[in-house]
Parts: sequence; C-alpha cells; structure tokens
Amino acid sequence: MSELRWDPLKSNWAIITTGRGRRPQEFLTPRERLPVTVCPFCPGKEQKTPPEVYALRHTGSGSNQPGWQVRVIPNKFPVLKIEGEIDSRAHGLYDRMNGIGAHEIIIEHPDHERDMADLTGSEIAEVFKAFRARMIDLRNDARFRYLFAFKNHGIEAAINMPHSHSQLIAVPLVPPMITTELSICRDYFGHKERCLICDLMMQERQEKVRVVRDDGNFLVYAPYASSFPFELRITPLHHGHDFTAQTDQQLLALGEAMSDTLKRLRSTLRDPPFSFILHTAPPMHLRKGRPEYWGSLPFDYHWYIELAPKLTKMAGFEWGTGFHMNPTSPEEAASFLRGAEITLRP
Repeated sequence: MSELRWDPLKSNWAIITTGRGRRPQEFLTPRERLPVTVCPFCPGKEQKTPPEVYALRHTGSGSNQPGWQVRVIPNKFPVLKIEGEIDSRAHGLYDRMNGIGAHEIIIEHPDHERDMADLTGSEIAEVFKAFRARMIDLRNDARFRYLFAFKNHGIEAAINMPHSHSQLIAVPLVPPMITTELSICRDYFGHKERCLICDLMMQERQEKVRVVRDDGNFLVYAPYASSFPFELRITPLHHGHDFTAQTDQQLLALGEAMSDTLKRLRSTLRDPPFSFILHTAPPMHLRKGRPEYWGSLPFDYHWYIELAPKLTKMAGFEWGTGFHMNPTSPEEAASFLRGAEITLRP
C-alpha cells in the first residue's frame, strides 16, 4: 500500500510507494549526448565567451587565457540583466518589475570530457570556492535579494552545453518557495528554540535507514517525504545559515561528499540526468521600516544542497494537486546507494 508523507521543511505531501517500488534498473534508459562542434567553454576558446569575472588558476596564466582550473563568466544570454533599476510597480491587480539581476556560468573544469561525477573531491571543492567568491561579490549589490546557485546535468535536465558547468542567478526578490522554507524554519525555532534542519538530521542519524553517507562533516540522506525517486539532501552537520561562511576545509569536505554521492548515483542509475540546488540564507540587506527582517536567520536557518535525478515526469495529478508521486521509497533508494560500487566511469 502507498503512503502519504508530510515534509515539514517543504510544507508539502508526497505519495510514496511502499513495499516493492521501482528498482534502479527500471529507470535505466539510453542517455542522449548533446553534439557540439566548437565548445566555447574549452581552454583556448576564451575569446568566444564574455570576459571572465572569476578564475582559479594554478599556473599563473593571465585573465581570459588558458591555464584555468575553474572559470566564471557572465551568461551570454542572461535570464536577468545587471544594468538598470528594479522599478517595482502595480499593473491593476498585478505587480511587475524590471528584469534586473545577474546570470553567471561556472565552468567546472577545463577537460570537456569530464563530468562532475568524474572530478575528485578537491576539484569539486574548487567549484564550490567559485560559488562562494561570486556570491560574496554579488550580495554587495542591494538590488539582489537572493542568490540561486544550481547545476543541471544531462539533456533531460535541460542543458544546452555539454561541457560540465553550473549556474548562479541573482534575483531582485526572494523566490516564493524559498520564502516558505525560511518562514517554516523561523516559526519552528520560535516554538522550540531549535533549528528544524538540525532536528531532521538528528532523527535521520538515529534511524539510519535513509542515510546514504555520514562522514561526521556532512550528512547525505534521502528525505522522509521525497518528492522524487533517489532525491537526496547534502547537509552540513555543523549548524550554519550561510554557505559563503564555509572555510576552505569545509568546502573540501563538501567536495568529497558531493563526489562520492554523484559516483554512487552514476553507478546505481547509469549516469542519470540530475539537478542540484544550493539552499542558503538570502543577503541580509536592511528593509525600509523592517529592521528585524531576517534577523533570526543565523539561529533558525541551516544551508544545504538538494539533489534529484530526473527520472519521472510531472503529470496532471501532480500539477493539479501539488502532490508528488514517488515510485521508489527513500528507504529503498538509500539502501541501493549505500551498496553502490564506486566507479570512475559508468
């Protein structure tokens, strides 16, 4: 029999198949490769992209030249543009504002053939250092209310460039889903004087059945009310609301956790398409007339990464009700991933 499960962090329900749900081999389908004749993200093609805004180099090479390890560039076709004013205004019963923001591409490695699952923990840590550097810089702009870092992998996850990369988008308001999560964490702390995400991790570590990896620094687990099969959360065990406050050593531990997790997913599901999202506190800009706004964030919020393979599609029931149907229980998913053989290539 199926179960409806409630997620206290997301404030939503998921329908979970209990008993024998869909096993990993039932999700295996041929993965398409996106053809490209000339890749502008490859070394030697730097002049085909906008000038870099950040690069990690170990060779002493010059800006916009080969020799980089990680390179960040403005998106040539941005969703939001950095020039201009927000100009929030009414349109009858509606509201509108100018599309102000920033949209950057993080090129994760110079080797065109290496996906993030091929990278070592230290190489992935350098990608997260780029996230940290760019978020610290962009949050100085008071127009930007939230910084959204994410990665898509695979055509099914809507990539249009096969060279492994992530993205960072600054937006002029806090997205509604993030506002809901922040409010839930604030209300929980207000009632219990404890962090909700810390409490969730404590329970997962006690029950163990949904835990994939626990190295004492980061907990990787399948959420109790997972909306998607093999959905995972990668969460620091040490409480912290702001990803940008992480030290190099903490980012190295995060890189190791991400590298191990992606290799387990690739081994179990044969290089599935996936997306991951970094959930972190918004910039704590002062709000007119609201000096207390976000003041409790250091106590009640806890940053984490949400990762989900793209194995199912949303249909009418999910669209109409907001219930997600997950054909593989998180307990089964965690068990499969714990037992995965770690390989360098599928």
